[in-house]
Amino acid sequence: MAKPQGNKRRPHVKEQKEFEEEVIQIDRVTRVVKGGRRLRFRATVVIGNKKGKVGVGIGKSTEVTGAIQKAISQAKKSLITVPIVGQTIPHRVEIQYKSAHLLIMPACPGTGIIAGGPLRKIIELAGVEDILSKSLGNNNKLTNSQAAIMALAKLKEIPWLKKKEPVKKEEKIEEASAGSGGQEAKKPAAKPSQKPAPKPAPQETTTQ
Repeated sequence: MAKPQGNKRRPHVKEQKEFEEEVIQIDRVTRVVKGGRRLRFRATVVIGNKKGKVGVGIGKSTEVTGAIQKAISQAKKSLITVPIVGQTIPHRVEIQYKSAHLLIMPACPGTGIIAGGPLRKIIELAGVEDILSKSLGNNNKLTNSQAAIMALAKLKEIPWLKKKEPVKKEEKIEEASAGSGGQEAKKPAAKPSQKPAPKPAPQETTTQ
């Protein structure tokens, strides 16, 4: 008899996304046309890889899922690179865009993300772990998210703030062993011990 075939389905493996997505706000917007009002949805989405790349996009559609997909595709087209020194930003930036007024400053290690609203989500997805910020203007999420992207885009790298890459333990051990081997090779070989030669006995002189 033929053996019954088992289930040969391949295990489902989830594809890892390059960017993480976060919805900031979903609004209902209406437009007055000849036949009446047209209702649509507007989605504001931020994406980032937590390694210095982040972007914000806005999409509109008659459905929420369609608006989010449009916002994600727009955010991928407007990605910026944020310079990160250690776990914070290199210098202070203050920006005013429309009614939004933001101030962001570098912080010491262990401070965390001192921010709120859309600015916090954008900073988290950018990969910054220690930062100080303050919102001095309006609390509109759309305007603040656009101002945050403009502020991060103004950051510049400072060459003397760049730290050296940490050396792995294995490399340190190899360097230490190589250094000790070289020192041992440089040491002169010990000379064999030699006894001093005996002094000649004094000769007797005869007087005639």
